[in-house]
Amino acid sequence: MTHADTALPVSLDRDDATPLAVQLADALREAAASGHLRGGDRLPSTRALAGRLGVSRTVTSAAYEQLHAEGWIAGRHGSGTYVTTPPSFSASEVPAPAVPAPESEAPSLLDLGPGTPWADGLDRAAWRRAWRAAADPDPLVRAHRAGLPEYRAAVSEHLLRHRGLAAGSVLATGGTTAAVVELAAAVLERGDVVAVEEPGYQRAVQAFRRAGMRVVGVPVDDEGLRPDAIPAGARAVYCSPAHQYPMGSRLSAARRVALVERARSSAMLVIEDDYDGELRFDVAPLPMLASLAPDVVAHLGTTSKILTPTLGAGWMVAPEAITSAVLAYRDSTGTRPSPAGQRVLYEFARNGDLGRHLRKLRREMAERRTLLAGALAGAGIPVRGDDAGAHLVVPFSSASVEASVISAAERRGIRLDGLARHFAGEPSAHGVAIGYAGCGREALVAALPTLVSLLR
Repeated sequence: MTHADTALPVSLDRDDATPLAVQLADALREAAASGHLRGGDRLPSTRALAGRLGVSRTVTSAAYEQLHAEGWIAGRHGSGTYVTTPPSFSASEVPAPAVPAPESEAPSLLDLGPGTPWADGLDRAAWRRAWRAAADPDPLVRAHRAGLPEYRAAVSEHLLRHRGLAAGSVLATGGTTAAVVELAAAVLERGDVVAVEEPGYQRAVQAFRRAGMRVVGVPVDDEGLRPDAIPAGARAVYCSPAHQYPMGSRLSAARRVALVERARSSAMLVIEDDYDGELRFDVAPLPMLASLAPDVVAHLGTTSKILTPTLGAGWMVAPEAITSAVLAYRDSTGTRPSPAGQRVLYEFARNGDLGRHLRKLRREMAERRTLLAGALAGAGIPVRGDDAGAHLVVPFSSASVEASVISAAERRGIRLDGLARHFAGEPSAHGVAIGYAGCGREALVAALPTLVSLLR
């Protein structure tokens, strides 16, 4: 609590036709609205203020009464008069933002875009339990630049159980995009050529470009990225082999071998984005690139797709030279991933809740994909993408059809994601990527007839 007796920004003009009580009320109101006076500040008594300003007590009493009626100040019996929090404005008085946030339109549309997790599927009791337990340890007094040891151990176990990767060393990250930013800054150099999937994850593309890399798109097809199309001299290649984003294909076994051989022969770093590799429904996943070639692969994972972006937690498994460079970068810049989400993930995994959630998540996503793919196939609508992940692709013949369908869907209350925005260069494929994780199952089922009529 502060005392405002000696700092009132009040100046009264006796030559002004405006009554002194009104001038005083206006001055105090402006001081509260501008933050010069804050909620909880104590004002002088009407008698003391009148003496300081050289006016009658009638003037100060009238000003206080007006401000009290408007809600700017309040009296406390036996204590004095205090500034309250400034009254909230009515909707008509609040100016609209110049550029509305995209989220402002989200509630009115059923979001069927890819990349959204099934957050509603989290066991809320287990979720709350993890957060409570995460608050039990003492606050940290120093940063863990590699990540909390218990978190890294939990991730190692997760990778071994659910992805078949025996990770020798795990670094905590803020997620896959944050890890790409660190790799670009710590390992690569300005002007380096980085090959990326085309179409692909544009946030990674922009991270490389902003770090000064020269980004070259490499085409993908039903077998994933084409290693033969990687340009000579590429210093790194970024790919999503388990479930290519956004086309949904899986990098074939032959291409995995070809990519690894190319990386070893040309000293090229392979950045493996395993954003939703845990979500495989039809067959066991192929070995990860990090399992095949731990000497040339930096494996990236995240909790954003299997749990929620709330945690802001991910991981990196890479050769020692790469992890050492990243740790040196963190030391020199003072950056590190937040430990709060790491603590929650550790607690969520420690009691088996992570494993239970993943089993439930796989069942739910498999059933939703069957519902969606079945409805589309029944209407003769072609579908692309492996039986995995949380989205599929419906191809179109042209960019105009893509734009038309997206616009028509929005008019019908559905948000669809076109392939055009996933290209770094000129789009060579057209269609929509349809996500089925972010909405409720009932909403998805209810939308199927409308979706079929739009896509047919």
